[in-house]
Formats: sequence, C-alpha cells, structure tokens
Amino acid sequence: MKKEDLSYLYLIVFHVLIGALGYAFPFTSKIYGYSIFIFGFFYIIKKQNKNNEALMVAAYVVGSEVFLRMTDGNPLYEISKYGVMIFLLIGMYYSGISKGAVPYWLFLLLLVPSIVISTVALDFDTNIRKAIAFNVSGPVCLGIASLYTFRRVVSMQQINQIMLSLGLPVITCMVYLTFYTPNIQEVITGTESNFQTSGGYGPNQVATILGLGMFIFFSRIILASKTTSQVLVNFILALNITYRGMLTFSRGGMITGFLMILFLLLFLYFKSNSGGRIKLNYIIVFVGLALIATWGYTSFTTGGLIDKRYANQDAKGRVKESKFTGREDVAQNEINTFLNNPIFGVGVGKGVEVRKAETNVEVQSHDEITRMLAEHGLFGVVGLLILFFTPLILYLENQFNMFLLCFLLFWLLTINHAAMRTAAPAFVYSLSLLNVQLGLPKKRVRH
Repeated sequence: MKKEDLSYLYLIVFHVLIGALGYAFPFTSKIYGYSIFIFGFFYIIKKQNKNNEALMVAAYVVGSEVFLRMTDGNPLYEISKYGVMIFLLIGMYYSGISKGAVPYWLFLLLLVPSIVISTVALDFDTNIRKAIAFNVSGPVCLGIASLYTFRRVVSMQQINQIMLSLGLPVITCMVYLTFYTPNIQEVITGTESNFQTSGGYGPNQVATILGLGMFIFFSRIILASKTTSQVLVNFILALNITYRGMLTFSRGGMITGFLMILFLLLFLYFKSNSGGRIKLNYIIVFVGLALIATWGYTSFTTGGLIDKRYANQDAKGRVKESKFTGREDVAQNEINTFLNNPIFGVGVGKGVEVRKAETNVEVQSHDEITRMLAEHGLFGVVGLLILFFTPLILYLENQFNMFLLCFLLFWLLTINHAAMRTAAPAFVYSLSLLNVQLGLPKKRVRH
C-alpha cells in the first residue's frame, strides 16, 4: 500500500476511533469538542491562512456539529455557528475580504431592522437575547462566511481538502450511531422519524449531515481518489453513511444528498468529452447499483418500513394525510403573518409567539424561507433574492465550477425542511461562491 493510501487510511481510522470512544467513554466527546476550537485557533494563526486554513477549520467545525450536539461535547449549543464566524474573521484578518462582496454586506444590513423591532416586540417574559440569537445566528453566519468566500480563488485540490475536512467528522457520527443502535429491528416499529437510530438526537439534523457526508464521499470516489485503495475506502464510507442516514427515517436530508450526487454526475457528464462520458457511464451504473443495493439492504433490515416511509405511508400501509408532518401548517401561518406585516415583518423570534397566540401551539419554524418572510418582511424577500441569484450569476462567470450548483441545491433544500438550525446550510452555501480553478491559483502580490 502506498504512503498516501496509508496516510488517508490512518485519518479515517482516527475518526472511527473518536466515534467509538465517544460512545464507550462519553467524556471523550467533550475533549474532542474543546480540542477542535483550541487547535483550530492556533492552527490558523500559525499558518497565517496562507492556504485557506480558516476554511478547512470552519469546515471541520461544521462537520462535527451534530455529533458534538448529540454527545454533549460542544462547549455551547450554538458554538459551531459562532466558531465558523470567528475562524473566518481570523482568516479575513490575514487574507482580506473581497471588494466585490457588496451583496452580502447588504444582506447583513437587511437583517438589522427586524432585530431592532424584536427588542420591543417580543413578550416581556421572553429571553430576548436567546430568541434573537437562535433565529438570526444562521443568516449572520451565512453572511460572514460569504464575505470570506465571495470570488475567492481556490484550486480543485483545495476544495477537495475543504470537503474532506467537512466529511471526516461525519464518519465519527456514523460510527457513534452504529454503536448507539446495534440492533435495528428492536427500535424501528413505525415509519416516523426515529430518535433511537439518530443517536437520541433530532433525526432531521442527523439526516442532513449524513446526506451531506454521503455526497462528499461519493464525490471523492470520482474526483479525489488517486488509487484503487482510496476508491474502495471512499466507497465503503459512502455506503455506510447512506445506510445510517436512511435509518433515521428522516427523508429531507437524504433526498437532498441523492439530488446533489445526481447534479454532480449530470454536470460532469455534459462537461466531459466522449471518452470521459464512457467512463462516467460505468461510474453512473456502479453508483446506481450501489445505492439500489443499499436501499434493498435497508428495506430488509427495517422489514420494509423504509419503503413505506418514503411512500408516505404508516406501518400498516395507509397513506398519511400530511406529507410534511404538519410543517406545511407552520409555513402557511408564516405566510399569513407576512401578508399581515409585509414591510418590516413581526421581528426576529416573534413568529413563534404570533403562532402560539393564533393556534395555541408553540412550535419553531422548519422553513427558513417562510420564517424570513414572516419575521423580516420585505427586507427578508430582498435578502432571499440576493442569496438565490448571486451564486447563479457567479455560475455564468465560471461554468466549470462543478460544485456550485450542488452547494446551492443543498442550501435551498435544507432550509426548506431544517431551517438553519445547524451551521451546515450557511457554510455550504458560502462554498458556492468560491472561484474553483482546475490548476493552482496564482498568489497575489501585495504592494
């Protein structure tokens, strides 16, 4: 086995061990969580962000967030979003901010009116700081990350390293889930999202990060595996992550991951020459058969319940009334709130209180789009338009960025079913703004 194969294998084994230790000795999760932030801080400063180390550390923080949440390893619940912001701000200190990032300065400014309104609109007994931070930390994280990544030139090798940094902690999460639920048949009795197969944590968020991990390691099979050994390792990882993601019975994250893989394969197919398309035909068939086999195995281990879940049926095969477990009612309530307050919205965090007053049910939004409409009003509409169209304009400039549309798709679909509860949609969105070059980027000389 070659030296580079051994190095890669050691890296994988290390993260497998972290997952196993996190289950066997829970206190090690806290050591792992604190170490990420301490070593990440000193690593960026030591390297002075000469090769976008800030992005790699931020990616690792994002990838580890769900595992650390489910094992109580994070110093603070929302620290991953703040960590991403802090690390990228340090990166900006060393590498500067793109002068063309005006859309994202404007996006951040558009968040301010609703924040100001919420300081006076929220109920007296509401913790104003927590209510604002919970709802606006995701958009602010996206804005700051985008200020760093906007048109920043990186090589194909660097983007693969960033994605690997994002994917390695997902392996840790996958291993932990394997130990947490060794006997699948005992815990799966229905077709609802399953907390037992999600490490006792929210299945929606777990499936989101596993779906992203599935995409990362499938993409590495095609784009970042230099030897047969690496292809085999990435293939095994991709299938295991896919299997564990399906077992959460949360559909949004896994469907998003599947669509990202499809987008990447279609992009590569249409951008390749005839010889490249022949090779891709074999890869597409190979990946398709692997996913079908994984689905078949999941169906077998769940007694066919996974088939019923994706067919929107209960355990007895009856079609459920709602395809979105009631989330469409929340979204409709937020649309109505926007229509009643179209200019400034009701204020950050106020949407929950309005909903409770009207329906007597206190529930957080799962859809960032309708939340932005309800709580930010017209400012939220403009902000969303900026976020959607700016990457598409960049795509017209650089149509060989094979990841751009995949990253944008991940953000758009994730905020529709999981809002911005984790740092993943904000950070992955910002990656769509990178100017990915096939060759090494030339270093700019500062005068």
